[in-house]
Formats: sequence, C-alpha cells, structure tokens
Amino acid sequence: MKKAFFASKGQMELKDVDKPTIQKPDDVIIKVLRSCVCGSDLWNFRGINPVEAEAENSGHEALGVVEEVGADITTVQPGDFVIAPFTHGCGHCPACRAGFDGSCQSHSDNFSSGVQSEYIRFQHGQWALVKVPGQPADYSEGMKKSLLTLADVMATGYHAARVANVGAGDTVVVMGDGAVGLCAIIAAKMRGAKRIISTSRHADRQALAKEFGATDNVAVRGDEAVQAIMDLTNGGADAVLECVGTEQSTNTALAVGRPGAIIGRVGLPHTPKQDMTALFYKNAIVAGGPASVTTYDKEVLLKAVLDGEINPGKVFTKSFSLDEIQAAYEAMDQRQAIKSYLVFD
Repeated sequence: MKKAFFASKGQMELKDVDKPTIQKPDDVIIKVLRSCVCGSDLWNFRGINPVEAEAENSGHEALGVVEEVGADITTVQPGDFVIAPFTHGCGHCPACRAGFDGSCQSHSDNFSSGVQSEYIRFQHGQWALVKVPGQPADYSEGMKKSLLTLADVMATGYHAARVANVGAGDTVVVMGDGAVGLCAIIAAKMRGAKRIISTSRHADRQALAKEFGATDNVAVRGDEAVQAIMDLTNGGADAVLECVGTEQSTNTALAVGRPGAIIGRVGLPHTPKQDMTALFYKNAIVAGGPASVTTYDKEVLLKAVLDGEINPGKVFTKSFSLDEIQAAYEAMDQRQAIKSYLVFD
C-alpha cells in the first residue's frame, strides 16, 4: 500500500509499505477513503519542528471503512463507515467521563499519526471511533468533507469554544484564520455568541469567516491589533479562542479579554515561557488542550453535520490524490489552500 513520509524539510514522498495488521485486541484496520493535511503538519514540513528524514507523516485525520477488527471490538464491524478521530479516548476514565477524552488517562498512545496512507491501524477503537450511518455512497462529496472535519478541526474549534465557556450573547475573538480558527467561529455561533471577531488578513478567509458567523474582522497584528480589538469590544471580549499557537497570537489572545474572560487555547503552544502576571490582575482564565473529539462528535457535531446545521467542510478549498501529497502540502504552506483534501478512491 502507499503511505506518505517526510523525506526532508519541505519534501514529502510516497513509499510502498506493508498493509497494517491487527496487533492488539482493541485495534481496528481502516481503509482510508479521505484524509487531509492539517495546519499542525506544516510545523514539521517547514522544519520548525525538526524531524528525522524518512519520518512517518504527522497526518491524523481520516474518514474510511472498517476492514478488520480485533477480538475486543464490539462497537464497529467490517464494512462500517467511520470517522477516525485524532485522539483515542477510552470513554470510562475520569478524564473521558468529564468530557476531556483528548487527555485520556488510560491510553498513553492517545494520538493518531501516519494516516496519509491507504490503510491505517487505529488503536483503542472500541469507544473512540465514530460510526457514520449508512455507507460512503450515501453521501455527497461536500458532506464527506464536513464529516472529515469531525476527525479534528471542527471538534478542535468546538473545544476552544467549550473550554472558554462561550454562551448566549457573548462577544468572542478568534485568533487564527486556518481551518481550526474558522471552525471555532462556527462553534462560537453554535453556542450562542452574538458578536464574533475574526482576525484574518486574507480576503478568501475573511469571506468564509463571515459566512460561518463572524461579525467583524481585525487584520492588523501586534499592539495595533490589541488596540483595535479593545476598541471594538469596549474594553475586552468575554472569550478569546486561540487557534494558532505562535507567540504573537498567544500574546494577543491573552491581552484582549475583559477581566474575568476565558482564553480557550487549542493552538499547539510554541512559546516555551509565558508571563502570567497581567492575567492575574485581570482574573483571566486560561484553559484548553487536545480536543475531546469523540465526545463532541457523538454528543453534538455529527448530528449537526448530518442535519445540515453546519457545513465545516468548506474549509477544504483544494483536493488532491495521495500521489499528489507534495502539492497538497505546498498548497497549504503557500496559503493557496485553507486546507488540502486528500481523495483516495
């Protein structure tokens, strides 16, 4: 089977490798139908996160059909259409029961990787996999795109809004105009936010942010951005959703909330140190981490997609085959695509 690997900085390659097999009783082998490139994959592609040559790709979002199940799997069977979340919660530890399955206490190997591949071995599949009604042929390509976002970016955007306790009538700032930031706008609107301020410098992303529910946009950066947001919000937002992870984005997020605001962080932090003094005097709250993908999919998001209430699949703006993996990464790296969609069949 074909599988993508990091060859070197800025270079992907495909290799023919052995198809994965069941290794543990709670394994599930999935034939991948759709995958994608995540903004977090670009940290490796750009060499910001150093990786060894020939390293497995960090891709972690998949939609597919169950091929084979381990002896302990009873919730899915061969032929089932499934979303493969990037996190692998158990569903019964204290963290999972509290709705934080992205930080499952039972599984140390809690995250997917290497799913830009024709087949994957999904570990701990008993609770973590999300079964989609029917078969792939029952769904349009647009619906498949939205279903694929439930493997990560839509759930991650929702996590930012949830941990920030976004509620009816709130004013919310969303840092980041990538797929997660755009999905965070959807989530803030779902949870009743009245005013949502996006922070994009790109016309196509501003337009999609507005379609998803943004009421305002601030395109400047640094101190100028802080001043503009504070002016728009009359002293600070009720909640700030940080969906990037860079030092500048994080600093802005920490600065633009009102006293008592909650900052929901889902951008993987790349700032080793953070001065928390100003937050102390503002009584600000900082929360967030890996998304509770399975919980949100099962409780809220799958139904919202199937009912047509949300359409997060619009974040996929270019499609590629697995053979075009290099172009798929380059399109995102060069901001020619918001999110690159990989079609396998």
